[in-house]
Order: sequence, then structure tokens, then C-alpha cells
Amino acid sequence: MTMLIAGLIIFLGVHALPMKPDLRGRMRARLGDLGYKGVFSLASLLGLVLIVYGYGMARAAGPALLYNPPVWTSHITMLLMLPVFVLLVAAYAPTGHIKARVKHPMILAVKIWALAHLLANGDAASVLLFGGFLAWGVVDRISLKKRGDIGGAGALRKSVAGDAISVVVGLGLYAAFVVYLHMWLIGVPVI
Repeated sequence: MTMLIAGLIIFLGVHALPMKPDLRGRMRARLGDLGYKGVFSLASLLGLVLIVYGYGMARAAGPALLYNPPVWTSHITMLLMLPVFVLLVAAYAPTGHIKARVKHPMILAVKIWALAHLLANGDAASVLLFGGFLAWGVVDRISLKKRGDIGGAGALRKSVAGDAISVVVGLGLYAAFVVYLHMWLIGVPVI
């Protein structure tokens, strides 16, 4: 569990830097733009590797159950995951009405993903992992609002194509995860 905790601290800590614009600015000034991006990327990758490895080790050691979710919560999880994939694609697709309305689709996707997985997993490692990401998402969204970052809402032109791409590709990814990718990547079958 130590490796999972270390990974979460590194990954979420690095992703919390934008919440502190002064600190981020000083780091960019010291390292340069490319250096800052390099350190950010390497630290993110290190954190992610530790999270994946630590979570896998915790699962292999046997779950320390904090709560035992009823079977029906897995159905809610599957339903909640539908918009997650659409929002993830919307974060990178041309600005459409989805991105403009949501403002920060990636953060909303992370919060829904984390909440959905907390509903279906009651072991200590899952609560740490998904609870940590949910907490980060909530704090980051509050921070963005305080900083006046309006995200996708600032786009003057909204593309229906951006919405179509988000929905079609997002639902395709959702189907791929349900049928194949979740088992292949995570080792847990969805259906």
C-alpha cells in the first residue's frame, strides 16, 4: 500500500501545481517552459507507474474491505461511466457545446469515474485510489473557479462536429472498455 500512497502523492501533487500559479510560475522561470514540462511529465509518469504497481500489489495481497458494496452498485457504475468517456473525448475534441457547457470536461470525467468506482469497490486500496482522485477533482475544480478559469466556455465558436466526435468516439471507447479493454488493461471483467 506504501507504493500506491507514494504514487498518489507524486501524481496528484504534480497535478495540483496549477492550483498554485505563483509556485508554478517560479518553477517555470527556473526550469524554463520545456524543462518544467519535462519534469512535470516525468514526475507524472513516475507517479502513475507507482499507482499502477502499488494498486496491483494491494489487490494481489487480498482486499482489506472497508465496506462491501451491493451487487446493484456495479450497474450504477456502468451507467455513470457512459458520460465519462464522452467527457474525456470532449476535453480534446474541437470545442463543442459539451465542452463549453461543462467548461472542464476532463476534471468532471475524473470525478465521475472516481465516484463510480467508489460505488463498486470497497477495499482500502480502491478507496485510497478513487477517493484520492475524487478529492483532487473537487479541489481542482474549486481552484479553477476561484482563478476565473472558464475553460471551454471561453470559445467563441462552438462546433457541432466537436460534440459529434465526443459522443461517437466516447461511446465507442466505452463499448471497447466494457467488452475488452477493462479486462485487458485492469484485469477485471466488466461483463
